[in-house]
Amino acid sequence: MYKIRAATERDFNGISKLITSREELFRVYPSGTYPFTESQVKVLAQKRRELTVAVNGDEVIGFANLYDDDQKILAFIGNVIITPHHRGKGLGKEIIAYMLEKAFNKHNLPEIRISVFSDNTPALLLYSNFGFLPYDIEERNDSDGNRTALIHMKMARSRR
Repeated sequence: MYKIRAATERDFNGISKLITSREELFRVYPSGTYPFTESQVKVLAQKRRELTVAVNGDEVIGFANLYDDDQKILAFIGNVIITPHHRGKGLGKEIIAYMLEKAFNKHNLPEIRISVFSDNTPALLLYSNFGFLPYDIEERNDSDGNRTALIHMKMARSRR
């Protein structure tokens, strides 16, 4: 049975191991460098808040966090990843619910945002089921230099 909790520095190595390919790193953390390392997680931890892990015993099986926009007036849920073995079993839904709880209740944010690449259908459907709505599309180049679309979505506290 897994548990969702605040991440500690002891989890950083396990978090870094969640990313197993250059393509996956691009989807989860486009500005990261493959292979994703514990030192990159440490840097990420200095810029982000509410670092959250899902653990099965001592094994990190999921991760997410919050980060502020440039004006620091709202926050995004970021770096959402679940190990392949645990995908499709409801863990992503639980992590997103946990992050929404932190954003809306602990930090009293009026709105929360999330971004997802257009080819990540499971995540698009998950976020949509929570009530996130698209508000912008940004063109990016993927890890191979191909054009891709990053869909920005938002959800107001009142939609919860």
